[in-house]
Amino acid sequence: METALTRLVGVRHPLVQTGMGWVAGPRLVSATANAGALGVLASATMTPDRLREAVREVKSRTDQPFGVNLRADAGDAGDRVRIIIDEGVRVASFALAPSRELIAELKEAGVVVVPSVGARRHAEKVAAWGADAVIVQGGEGGGHTGEVATTVLLPQVVDAVRIPVVAAGGFHDGRGLVAALAYGAAGIAMGTRFLLTSDSTVPDAVKARYLAATVKDVTVTRAVDGLPHRMLRSELVDSLERSGRARTLVRAVRRAAGFRRLSGLSWSRMIRDGLAMKHGRDLTWSQVLLAANTPMLLRASMVEGRTDLGVMASGQVAGVIEDLPSCAELVTRVMAQAHETLGALPDPGASMPA
Repeated sequence: METALTRLVGVRHPLVQTGMGWVAGPRLVSATANAGALGVLASATMTPDRLREAVREVKSRTDQPFGVNLRADAGDAGDRVRIIIDEGVRVASFALAPSRELIAELKEAGVVVVPSVGARRHAEKVAAWGADAVIVQGGEGGGHTGEVATTVLLPQVVDAVRIPVVAAGGFHDGRGLVAALAYGAAGIAMGTRFLLTSDSTVPDAVKARYLAATVKDVTVTRAVDGLPHRMLRSELVDSLERSGRARTLVRAVRRAAGFRRLSGLSWSRMIRDGLAMKHGRDLTWSQVLLAANTPMLLRASMVEGRTDLGVMASGQVAGVIEDLPSCAELVTRVMAQAHETLGALPDPGASMPA
């Protein structure tokens, strides 16, 4: 299925596996790429040296195009951009809008720039700055998310920009792909659906929690870092929502210290990164620290399997996913269902049934 997205990045299918921290590592990304979709490596939880190693590992596993996801507000974003350029990565995606200068540097090197946005005005801004495409995430999506549903946000963005738009938030099958195409998107991006594959390195016990979840078990909370964060409801979420400020601050400092040891970041860099996530909001110091070390909360679940101590970012689609296919099986299934759905649509020239 050829679309503006497949032509832009050189993949066979208009599907994107999103850059999920601690989840989208070399194994998942290369499996996605080999299946014909666009795999995106998550770099925010990696040191620059580890990022370079991970990129080279993906390249050793596949000769297909793939991307790297960056935090545009990270203090070392420029260094990571240079790694992407040096290593010949095809696509750079961003969790927040990158600066005009970063976009220009990447484009000059031939890298396709695809920021993720959650509002029409953000899409218009990055398009004006030269972004090649945008991923638009509606409120159904996992992790930090907005309040506007994909079905409302997507057509707004499609109408506002003249670059390919990739729809995210609430997608897991071929019917969703066809729906997104009907809205004018050039493809769909999926996070939770790719997390729940056999190629994902997330511990089996954590995958079981996702598979057991109903739609009502996926919640949005501000208790983690002060920002709307969609995740599975867990013991930690309940505890954070009940805790007072003093207790929350102690926990935040403890977890921040752990992330500092793991990442090699200084306290000043962590605080600076946490403040950058405020986006004008009135956050407490415990929330700033939690914002800076949210990766540790994700790592506890996604790497160590501690569902009692970590957060499990999740789209609402977790409530309707029931199996763990390989990436190849998933992509084949989604595309087959999409073609079947398209084939079942009535002929526009035929009369509609009474």
